[in-house]
Amino acid sequence: MGLPVVVGVDGSEGSLRALDWAAAEASRSRLPLRVVHASLWEHYEGLRPTVDAGVPGEQLLAEHLVASARDRVRDLRPEVSVVADVQPEDPVAALVQESHEASLVVLGSRGRGRIAGMLLGSVGLALAGRSHCPVVVIPARQPGAPPKPGRVVVGISDDAGPSAAAVFALAQAASRHGELTAVRAWRRPAHALLTHPPLPGAPVSTQRRQAEEHLDEVLKGLETLENRKKRQQAQEPRGTQGAQEPQGAPGQDGSETVVIHRSVAQGPAHQVLIEAADNAELLVVGARRGSGWHGLQLGPVNHAVLHYSPCPVAIVPDTYQG
Repeated sequence: MGLPVVVGVDGSEGSLRALDWAAAEASRSRLPLRVVHASLWEHYEGLRPTVDAGVPGEQLLAEHLVASARDRVRDLRPEVSVVADVQPEDPVAALVQESHEASLVVLGSRGRGRIAGMLLGSVGLALAGRSHCPVVVIPARQPGAPPKPGRVVVGISDDAGPSAAAVFALAQAASRHGELTAVRAWRRPAHALLTHPPLPGAPVSTQRRQAEEHLDEVLKGLETLENRKKRQQAQEPRGTQGAQEPQGAPGQDGSETVVIHRSVAQGPAHQVLIEAADNAELLVVGARRGSGWHGLQLGPVNHAVLHYSPCPVAIVPDTYQG
């Protein structure tokens, strides 16, 4: 059995949404689920959890919280192996530590006052910038229309080959028996005329063509990686293949089960991705992890999609190898 799906809970409505999403992910991926509550969470966020306040003592309250979460999973997803744990530390430290031995970490979000529609809380922002495995943040509010089943969107970065985010996104689409939309944004040169269509060879036309060519090269590389996995699995004894199946897509070959759509759009990357994710089940973006720097490592695109995406967002570190 692979590394667990870890979900952070604090008793809020947002964490219940995260719990349900994580349980569904564990069921779909045939992975165990680990429910974690950091007992200093309410001090970190400055809020009290919305659970029965009559339970005496902070430790008993925390134990009641995780037990309720565990029972909820057992009722909704009886096929999922679930354990629950209370850790006496702040949530960021606890979940970053959990990320060393997790397939992904899931948590909800909260907004306040004028920014109640925004996706991210302080724990989510800090975790997304430090986690060693993918982090999935669940929006604070439900989308207006239901998403298209199985649709996953991934942002294609400047990396020459398939990024960790692209590999993760393909596995996610495969586990959903769905489709993957690979999105590459490009920017119009500042000096380009806006009143006439671009001529062949003009700066605008060149920028668009380069974006299309880059997207094609990345997807070819992704197909090569998936074909290599397929050959490796075919060479393994039948009894050992289950341990080597790609994370998030047990028993499936993503190159055979996933339809990949290409999308090249002009505009700021964050805006293009947010629009592309409008009816998606999941938006996947990469995050760079610089060596020797242990602070928050998120770029402007990461920040924007985490705050405004209409669907759950997965932040995948470029160092992640699945």
